[in-house]
This record gives sequence, C-alpha cells and structure tokens, in this order.
Amino acid sequence: MRELDSTESIGDADTGLTTLIEMIEALSATRTINEVADVVRSAARRILGADGVAFVMRDKDQCWYVDEDAIGPLWKGKRFPMDQCVAGRAMKSGRVVICPDIYADSDVPHDAYRPTFVKSLVVAPVRPRDPIAAIGVYWARPYDPAPEVLRKLQVIARATAPALESGRLNDYLAASLEHGHFLLRELDHRVKNTLAIVQSITRQTLRTSPSAEDFADVFESRILALSQAYELLTRRAWGRPQLEEILQRTVATFANDFATRFDFHGPALAFNAETAVSVHMTIHELIANAARHGALSTPEGRVAITWSVDEATAPGLLTLIWREQGGPQLSGQPSRRGFGSKMVHQGLARDLGGQAELDFRPTGLVFTLRAPISERMSLAA
Repeated sequence: MRELDSTESIGDADTGLTTLIEMIEALSATRTINEVADVVRSAARRILGADGVAFVMRDKDQCWYVDEDAIGPLWKGKRFPMDQCVAGRAMKSGRVVICPDIYADSDVPHDAYRPTFVKSLVVAPVRPRDPIAAIGVYWARPYDPAPEVLRKLQVIARATAPALESGRLNDYLAASLEHGHFLLRELDHRVKNTLAIVQSITRQTLRTSPSAEDFADVFESRILALSQAYELLTRRAWGRPQLEEILQRTVATFANDFATRFDFHGPALAFNAETAVSVHMTIHELIANAARHGALSTPEGRVAITWSVDEATAPGLLTLIWREQGGPQLSGQPSRRGFGSKMVHQGLARDLGGQAELDFRPTGLVFTLRAPISERMSLAA
C-alpha cells in the first residue's frame, strides 16, 4: 500500500474528460448530501472504469458508508472505526491511499474484504486539509491504477468538496426550517390547549361558585395550579416529569404546612407533557378538597399517596391510591359533585384510558385510579 499527497499535481489534465466535466456540472446542481453521493458513486465508476465505488462520510470517529455503485454488495449503511478502515486512514492522513493487491498488504483489514469482490482499491479523501468524506474505488482484480486514473479521481474528490459543503448546509437549513415549523405547530397546539383548559375552568368554576368572592378564590387557585404545571414543564424543556416531582410541585402550590403531612411511595413513573398537566390539576383538586372538607382541614389529618405498576401482563397496569386519614368523619357520598370532583373522577382517567373511583369512607376519602401503561406514561430508568 502506498500513499499519494492529494494536494500535488501528478500530470497535465487530458482533453478527453467530457464525462468528468458532466459529472462536475451535475455536482454543481446537487442540493443535498444524498444527491452528492448519488452523482459521485455512479459517475466515478464510469469515469475510472472501476468495478465499484463507495461514498464514505466521516461521522465523528467512524466511517459511514453512505452509498455505493458496484458489481456486488460492499458496505452501504455500515459504520466502521476510523482506525480500522482504509477510508478512515485516507481521511485521517489527507492522502490518497493506493493498494494494488489488498491481500498482499498487511495494513488492510482482510476480514472486511473477504465477503466482497474487492481485490484492489484506491481511496481519496474529500477536502484533504480537513477531510469530511472519502471516495473508495474498487476493482475485482489486482490492479495498479495509472497516473491518469489517479488524476481523474483527484479531480472528482476536489469537485465533490464544495458540493458536499453545499449539501451539508442545505440539509442543516432544511432541518432547521422543519424544526421551526414543528415548533410553530407545537406552540399553536399548546396555546389552543391552554386556552381550552382556562375556558373550561372559568365556565365550571362560575357554574359551581355560590358567590363572586368564592369564584375569585377558587378560580385564582386553579389558574395558579395550571401555571405551576406549565412552569414545571418549561423547566423540564417539555420533557417527561416524574410523578413524585409533580406531587411535590403541586403540594408546594398551597401556602400551608401541607408538605409535612403527605407520604409518597411508588416506583419512578414519568408522564408526557399533556398528561403531566392533567395529573397536576387532579392532585390540586384533591388537595383543595382535603383542605376544605377532608383530612387537611384538621391538624391531625394526613394523606398517603401510593402507586404501583403490575407488569405481569402487557402493557402493565398502574394503580394509584390517594388515602386520607385523621380528618373529620364523612357521612357518605356528597349530594352533588362540582367541577373539582368531576375532574378527579373523570378527567385523568379519561386521558389515560383507565378508570377512577371516589370512595367517601367515614375514615376519609379514598381515590383510586387504574390505567394501562401507554405512551402517555412510562416507568423511568
């Protein structure tokens, strides 16, 4: 195996390079990396009279075989460490690597070539001063390419460099534009969803409030809870907050010393953004109800929140239990249910495709939620 300084001239350009000129013109019209690879792999094989050509991109410390045109399969789609690949050697050194007989060369990883037709090769780096890709050219026989062949390969590699840079920039801009469109669509969805929640809270709070003062207090509390839920999601970059994190955040919404009167226990469980809001609002309503009528309305009252996931059957079943104790004795089911009770009993269960039960026991309220594990929630690592 020998190397050639790819920045040096190795002869005068011949005048019969019509196909090469056509390839350069085609490269000038490419807009993406895949288009560049398509032009190079097919045109280079014709120009160089090779049995195969591979277009290889540098992907950090790996060689990524993007595309190929050959008489038999090579390594399309595969990645190899830079130091275990001839293309990696060419890119690291910035030099053309020439191997007239790969099985007579101890520097070639023979095991990688045995499943292929390749007996000889030349690999040229694209942009030799800071290689970003390589062009591998292969023959099915031992072959020592003439200077004319090497000269044409160098021209192809040099013409590929600006086209590849343009393709990379175009791919980046296209991805950025699509990401921008996605963010706009996501923002539109979230704004509309938030407005719908606020409208529902407004209507239902008005419908169940006996006075303007009561409406103001309850409405402000619910809007604050909604705000806290969105603040948590913002801090999480709209990722998946964990259930215990939501519970702690919701309890903190209340100014009382409630934090010391809660017991949380269960596995790490995370929710997607929309479900996290629903969980937050549901827990807020349970706390508000406990503060007005339940366990948190007395100094001795406590609340235990436990959850478990039964993974015995796919996809798994979540069971969450809110249990109050130490509060005033309850006398059974209330005669009517307000917005908060409806949200607790129906809202979250509907969002998760599960079932919920409110049991007004004499010793205190017990809320039970059962729902199948889905893309809306997952066991956290």
